[in-house]
Amino acid sequence: MAGGGGGGGGGGGGGGGGGGGGGGGPAPPPKQDELVPHPAKDQLPNIAYCITSPPPWPEAILLGFQHYLVMLGTTVLIPSSLVPQMGGGNEEKAKVIQTLLFVAGLNTLCQTLFGTRLPAVIGVTLFEKIMRGIQGALIVASTLQIVIGFSGLWRNVTRFLSPLSAVPLVALSGFGLYELGFPVLARCIEIGLPQLIALVIFSQYIPHILRSDKHVFDRFAVIFSVVLVWIYAHLLTVGGAYKNTGTKTQASCRTDRAGIIGAAPWIRVPYPFQWGAPTFDAGESFAMMAASFVALVESTGAFIAVSRYASATPMPPSILSRGVGWQGVGILFSGIFGTGNGSSVSVENAGLLALTRVGSRRVVQISAGFMIFFSILGKFGAVFASIPPPIIAALYCLFFAYVGAAGLSFLQFCNLNSFKTKFVLSFSVFMGLSIPQYFNEYRVVNGYGPVHTGARWFNDMINVPFSSEAFVAGMLALFLDTTLHRKDSTSKKDRGMHWWDKFRSFKTDTRSEEFYSLPFNLNKFFPSV
Repeated sequence: MAGGGGGGGGGGGGGGGGGGGGGGGPAPPPKQDELVPHPAKDQLPNIAYCITSPPPWPEAILLGFQHYLVMLGTTVLIPSSLVPQMGGGNEEKAKVIQTLLFVAGLNTLCQTLFGTRLPAVIGVTLFEKIMRGIQGALIVASTLQIVIGFSGLWRNVTRFLSPLSAVPLVALSGFGLYELGFPVLARCIEIGLPQLIALVIFSQYIPHILRSDKHVFDRFAVIFSVVLVWIYAHLLTVGGAYKNTGTKTQASCRTDRAGIIGAAPWIRVPYPFQWGAPTFDAGESFAMMAASFVALVESTGAFIAVSRYASATPMPPSILSRGVGWQGVGILFSGIFGTGNGSSVSVENAGLLALTRVGSRRVVQISAGFMIFFSILGKFGAVFASIPPPIIAALYCLFFAYVGAAGLSFLQFCNLNSFKTKFVLSFSVFMGLSIPQYFNEYRVVNGYGPVHTGARWFNDMINVPFSSEAFVAGMLALFLDTTLHRKDSTSKKDRGMHWWDKFRSFKTDTRSEEFYSLPFNLNKFFPSV
């Protein structure tokens, strides 16, 4: 009220000045567009190449290689910790990494061709435990996502998703991975920090200073910065900087410690059941299903972020459900080939789309080609796989942040002056950070989770979901949003649902056909609803 009165007083003063005939007349009123907030956009502007527009071939190949470099991080980190626990050495580690790369390439191609058709890299997610036991459990767990996805069940669930409930889910799909950022970078601060600084300089400051139309430094910032810091790290290694340091420091800092190059074969094609016939255990399978469901929810958040950075429209629920079904097929491939891990959308590669501003499907399909190529030519792939983990973690600091920002961007559709909006948003984000913190801290201190019964599979079914930030925040936000809203237009606008209504069905917006329809006229046989 005071602000309104002040505005009225100002207007009266202006009128008095004009009436007095003094110099200049009344102050010009502010232009209308200066007072209007930024308009909401259902497609992200300023993307150089969107989902259906590929860059020129040389640029596309380089960008595809960059995606391959980025996805290598988790592909190497997970087997490095998992294989020694199973009693394996460097040879087994190299074999698992090759298999992971091969299956990731296969799954990425399937997802971009027949799944959501988004430029989403399908990487690895950690489902712990011996290899043959994991294989059997993965094969069983894959049926969960296959059934939920292809039956349309997930379509019916995600129809309730609004921009408001999407914010915590997508934001914590990125921000929730903070423990993989600076804490891993700091294991070797002398190479991790220069990598982070170099990445920010190449991607942000050099383009800001040069103001060139040729986007070279920002688009290929990963290649420039990684090569530079990798050479610097190698010079430190050969110069003897780590001769008298502890084994942990050497493992993190040295460029010759991975042991993968010597152990990797020159040429090897991964094949099904290469570790022997899988074993099946009901308890393990139930625990794996819980992990699979968590991966499904986390991937939903990552898919939404990818669609945003590919400058596509929001995904119709039927397309998201189709993508989940194909992710289930991906987990089945993981079980058959014996990767030791499940499959989910690579969050870091979703962030790379934002850095390069290239959301082209073709670029990610090229990166899938690199994955398959380097999985077969083991020695060459092993060279890139020996990049020290702190360099990869420095990339994560930026890429996970970008995915978190994609979640925050959906606030543009919501009414932030509504107390209900504030409650759903704040409570779900806070609990999404606080509950997993409790579960993870408890496990670190005690060696097991808060739920600790004689049945390990039951423990995992409870402890695994509640250790995931994106899962807790996303499911809580969806529950609160759907149970607290009223069926009136004001409530609908507060949640941003009036923006997403036209995307709840495949056929209500013509752009869905352009972005998400299947290739080879397959829509005739598998129509989207």
